[in-house]
Parts: sequence; structure tokens; C-alpha cells
Amino acid sequence: MTGRSKGEGGSAPDPERAVRADAERPLPKRFYETARAERCDDGFFILLDDRPVRTPAKAELRLPTAALSEAVVQEWSDQETVVDPATMPLTKLANTAIDRVQGREPEIVEEVVGYAGTDLLCYRADTPEELVALQAAAWDPVLAWIEAHHGARFEVATGILHVAQSDESLACIRALAGRFDAFRLTALHNMTTLTGSAILALARAHGHLTAEAIWTAAHVDEDWQISKWGEDAEAQRRRELRRREMMSSSKLLELLGEMAG
Repeated sequence: MTGRSKGEGGSAPDPERAVRADAERPLPKRFYETARAERCDDGFFILLDDRPVRTPAKAELRLPTAALSEAVVQEWSDQETVVDPATMPLTKLANTAIDRVQGREPEIVEEVVGYAGTDLLCYRADTPEELVALQAAAWDPVLAWIEAHHGARFEVATGILHVAQSDESLACIRALAGRFDAFRLTALHNMTTLTGSAILALARAHGHLTAEAIWTAAHVDEDWQISKWGEDAEAQRRRELRRREMMSSSKLLELLGEMAG
């Protein structure tokens, strides 16, 4: 019996659905000549022909760091005859942070804590031995890190039976996620839902693991199954879309400046 699958405890984002929805809408023509960033009191505006960009909810697209603003300007500059949101992942994440996360930070933090309560890393296979060993090698060091560096100790179970985590450990995750501003919290939440693990997402956000490392760790079960039975092309395509979403979220963290610890 294998352990818990990714995504239990909350609904993961569906990059494929977003790409499909974008593909069904006619793309607007490029309507501007130049894109640039301009400093303001608490960040940077993005200007298209000196007009500020606004989010889908009509808020100002105000970015907190020069590095992020430059990367978003590059996305706008790279558009050719049309403006294609599918090729602008950082702009989309910034829009999400402003329109859907700012002002709702405590709610988003609780969603992350909810994942920690049923974290992927805590649900292990009991057979076969090969998979048991692969999970332990990938996941035990991350659990050791969150305990040693942040004081959160997580219980591990085999099979699908629920294991309750302590209030103290969940409070620790709540405190860690609560330190994140809306932009970092957007990235953290995305990585949590894509992996099924708040612990893996925090390991990336704190610079303990790379995005590639947490992506690989989150797919130990899936990769083992593929090694035995192969993977069809459609599943491969869906996985690649989710991987791109993960890498974009990781890139957002880099451009914001990573957390320490």
C-alpha cells in the first residue's frame, strides 16, 4: 500500500485549466511601444508607454523589488504582436498576490497550515521496500530540518490512516508562514498546493532546498510508478505544466529575496 497522494487537504491549482482557458480567449494585440519600471514610495510601477499597468481587478501593479519589476518589464517587452498571459508567469503571480492574497493573508496562511496537518511527507508506503526506502531518503532529511531549525516535529504514519500533528508543530508552521508578505505568501501557497507539502514549500522558501529538489521529493511515488509502468503522453504534459508553475513560483521568491534560516 502506498502513502497519501499529493493534494489531499486542499485543492491544488490547475495550470492546465488556466492554459486551456487562456487558449480559448482571443489574445489582445500588443497596444504599447515600450515597457519600463518606475520607482514609487513603496516599490515599483510598471508603465506601458508611461501608463501604469493594472491588475485584472483594476489595482495598480505595484511590485516590491527592483529585480521583480525588471523581470516583469521583460515579460511585457517580450510580447510581439499579441499579449499572451501564458508567457508571462511572473506578471500572473504578481496579479494574484495583489488581487487575491493581499488583505487575505491570515486566510491563506491557514490554508498552508491545513496542508501541514496532512503533509505529504508524513504519509509513507508500507510496501514495497524499494519505495519505502526512496521515501525515507527524500523526506526524512526535510523533516529533520524543520525540527532542527524551526522546532516543528512531525509524526509519520504508513498507509492512509490519518496521523494527528501536534498543535505546537502546526503553530510553528503558522508562525513561519505568517512572516511572509503577500507576494512571498503567493509563492509559498502555490508550491504547497503543487507538492502537497507545506514543509517542502517552506524548505524552498527558506533556501534550504532548490525548486528542483522539492519537485523531485514531491514526486517520489509518481516517479517510482513511472519507472515500473511508464507514463502516457497526456500525463507527461500535465506534469510539465505543473512543473513550470512551480519554477515560476520559485523564481518569484528569488526576485523577492529569500527568507533566511
